[in-house]
Amino acid sequence: MSEDVDALRARHLAELAAAQTLEAVEAVRVAALGRAGTVTALLRALGRMPAGERLAAAPRVQALREELSAAIEARRRTLAAEALALRLEAERMDMSLPVPPEPQGSIHPISRVMDELAEIFADLGFAVAEGPEIEDDWHNFTALNIPPEHPARAMHDTFYLAGDPPGRVLRTHTSPVQIRTMTGGRPPIRIIAPGRVYRSDSDATHTPMFHQVEGLVIDRDTHMGHLKWTLETFVKAFFGVDDVVLRLRPSFFPFTEPSVEVDVGCSWEGGRLQVGGAASWLEILGAGMVHPRVLANCGLDPAEWQGFAFGCGIDRLAMLKYGMTDLRAFFDADLRWLRHHGFRALDVPTLSGGMAP
Repeated sequence: MSEDVDALRARHLAELAAAQTLEAVEAVRVAALGRAGTVTALLRALGRMPAGERLAAAPRVQALREELSAAIEARRRTLAAEALALRLEAERMDMSLPVPPEPQGSIHPISRVMDELAEIFADLGFAVAEGPEIEDDWHNFTALNIPPEHPARAMHDTFYLAGDPPGRVLRTHTSPVQIRTMTGGRPPIRIIAPGRVYRSDSDATHTPMFHQVEGLVIDRDTHMGHLKWTLETFVKAFFGVDDVVLRLRPSFFPFTEPSVEVDVGCSWEGGRLQVGGAASWLEILGAGMVHPRVLANCGLDPAEWQGFAFGCGIDRLAMLKYGMTDLRAFFDADLRWLRHHGFRALDVPTLSGGMAP
């Protein structure tokens, strides 16, 4: 037994030293420690030995198994490190290569408009708020004064999610962010909530996923005059015109009372939209005073607090400002379209620099 142990140690260690691939190391492991391996055979032979001989031989066989196991693992790590070093050497990148004369990437128009919105409203004291895109029924509907039997739910072609917990939806608007803001903090509140929303609709001006921005102000003594001034200031800065005329038409939204549709004065010159004046009108967003029930649902006393909210599609704003006619092109990932309509990576919008196209 002693000679067998020494002979196997010398043999398998020599085989490991000669192994130049991970496959060769695995072959040594199988030959020594596999089910039919040489060391495994010695371990089985221990059971057939007399007790005295077994007591003397067992420690040597166990030590051999542990020594070979450690040597195999060490050789495997060595070969793996050498292979990685060769790969890194072969895949080396020369970081001193010159930059192409023209940048290859660009900022998507939707990302650009979202940056513009954040810049404009930050100047008005608004913070940017975010929330989950998978919402529960309470935040997406009930807290916004849209109970299960309310006909306003028919206005939203909602994507409902299967599984537990029940009642989960892909949010149909960013209004749940308003609810989370009101329940998570105390007024005064001034936020905008940009983000992706989902509705089952698709044509030249609608997609199942689109982008929306909503604004919320909660304070004491807030009124419709504050709302109109905020929207006028936003439109002037966004379109880069001073001659802005807004028209507020009575409308209905479950979460605001009173509710209005907001039109902006415009004209059409050479088939291109020009914001300004009052030759024609174009609807751009919906707004209103936050419904008292919504305030109460969020734990705010309607007798103490009131505010206004507004919302519009970011994709629609981009189409109006930059002269695009088909919303679906925003999501086609067509490099030719992106190169034409995209913005330079370092062209960050600022109020001082102007935001007109």
